[in-house]
Amino acid sequence: MEEKRIDCSKQTPEELALAAHHAKLVHRFNQAEPYTEEWQGLMQEIFKEKIGEGSRVMSPLTAIRPHEVSIGKGCVIMNGCLMMAAGGITIEDGAMIAANCQLISNNHDLENRWVITCKPVHIGKRAWIGAGATILPGITVGDNAVVGAGSVVTKDVAPNTIVAGNPAKFIKNITTHNI
Repeated sequence: MEEKRIDCSKQTPEELALAAHHAKLVHRFNQAEPYTEEWQGLMQEIFKEKIGEGSRVMSPLTAIRPHEVSIGKGCVIMNGCLMMAAGGITIEDGAMIAANCQLISNNHDLENRWVITCKPVHIGKRAWIGAGATILPGITVGDNAVVGAGSVVTKDVAPNTIVAGNPAKFIKNITTHNI
């Protein structure tokens, strides 16, 4: 997986304006009453055409570069989610992200802290990310996988498995017939 690098000290006026626009939208979303037309409209505006039917994102939300986030159908993203999306974040159909999770697709270069290094985060279909878990740059969580609460995921998670801990480690396979 190729790393993308962005020099934040050299952003164009257009890029800075887009960041300000997104920050204002997210702020308004976080102040809106949930399940109202205003709240629904702001959620749609933040994620544009990249949020699937029947999906919902609860406030408060912190989203940096939300135009780099794609959310499938029937997803639930609970309160307190942090999306650092410069590297791209894809959340497939039916995924569930519990409260206070961090989806982090970028980091800072060790030599030049103004440069962010970016790799995509991919959450598979029907994956379940437990409360307070952190998914780091470049990670794929496979279809129907479960990440335990409070886990820090530093390596890809195979489909139909449960991982937990810091760093997250394999716990067991999921052998349900409802996949």
